[in-house]
Amino acid sequence: MFDVNRLTSLRNQYRNDLLTDTIPFWLPRAQDAEHGGFLSCFGRDGELLQEDKSVWVQGRLAWMFASLHRDVEARPEWLAASRHGLDFLDRHCVDTDGRYFFWVTRDGRPLRKRRYVFSECFAVLGMAGYARANPQGTGDYAARSLALLRRVVELVRTPGALPPKVDPETRQGKGLALPMILIVTAQEVRAATGDAWCTELIDECIEEIRRDFYKPDLGVVLETVGLKGELLGGFDGRLINPGHAIEAGWFILEEARLRGNRPDYITLGCAVVDCSWRRGWDTKHGGLLYFTDLDGKPPTEYWHDMKFWWPHNEAVLAMLLAYELTGDPQYARWHTAVHDWAQAHFPDPVHGEWYGYLHRDGSVSTPLKGNMWKSCFHLPRMQWLAWRTCERLLAKI
Repeated sequence: MFDVNRLTSLRNQYRNDLLTDTIPFWLPRAQDAEHGGFLSCFGRDGELLQEDKSVWVQGRLAWMFASLHRDVEARPEWLAASRHGLDFLDRHCVDTDGRYFFWVTRDGRPLRKRRYVFSECFAVLGMAGYARANPQGTGDYAARSLALLRRVVELVRTPGALPPKVDPETRQGKGLALPMILIVTAQEVRAATGDAWCTELIDECIEEIRRDFYKPDLGVVLETVGLKGELLGGFDGRLINPGHAIEAGWFILEEARLRGNRPDYITLGCAVVDCSWRRGWDTKHGGLLYFTDLDGKPPTEYWHDMKFWWPHNEAVLAMLLAYELTGDPQYARWHTAVHDWAQAHFPDPVHGEWYGYLHRDGSVSTPLKGNMWKSCFHLPRMQWLAWRTCERLLAKI
């Protein structure tokens, strides 16, 4: 179990790493004063490696800085940075059909648009986060976040509205990522607007994960299943992404906490976390493997045995939340395992922040600190929320 000394040490570490290491690496470096928005492709020492911009990053950083302004300290530069990202999204990242691009040039010219709606979801997060941090501000971001979330749901539930991954006349399937991201997105919009439809959406997504993706008889949460949850077989159908599943688990646990420690959501969230940890933890070298296979067969992805930063961030949060909601010492042990392994391998003691990509043995694969996916999001989110969870745990002792 956690004692006062351990929780105090963890709280202080998460808080100090966030405020004196992670955020100073990104701000003001990532904020593009010339063209607006955020840059994210940085080398180990902060050298800019690419000027093109990720649309995901604009919404994610807008949300992150707004959340820090609201919950940690009302620093004007944090609120301004959040609006900086939203303004770039509005000016440059929306296509004529109302959907968002995935990748644009530094000055905002479109380069790529993808078939899924994650760019839109992160824009929703940014809008809702800003609305919560600055409810009297201009832009009506609360209402806009709700309207865009409704549009996202309409797109994903309308047959043919989005390009399919494979020919649906031959094979139909669906991925865990969509219900997972809709849970956390709807949670943020609900906090900004109070709209009861968000809770309905969250419940529908949690039920979809329970019914279709979580397979208790197999002890697994699958990444891809058939439309009714049936096993698909093959590489995609056997694929397990432990980090994704653990992230889904803590989203469910957070919903349980927000709704008065709802028992069935605690049970489901813990079950999702438990089986995904057991499927993903590397008993030889430590750390979480990126992909594993349902039947123990070789995964097709050549990076399957690498250690990425973000699954470890999600596991830290999942174990703290599971412990908070259950008091089960198993989660304290698992938290210690993932926290200690991550802290021993990912942080850069010279230039700050975390490396994103390690080999299986924990050695650095590439020293870059940011790209089109890694930015000021998973790590600071973990540090901020883990800090707050430790504070809640300390308050109960």
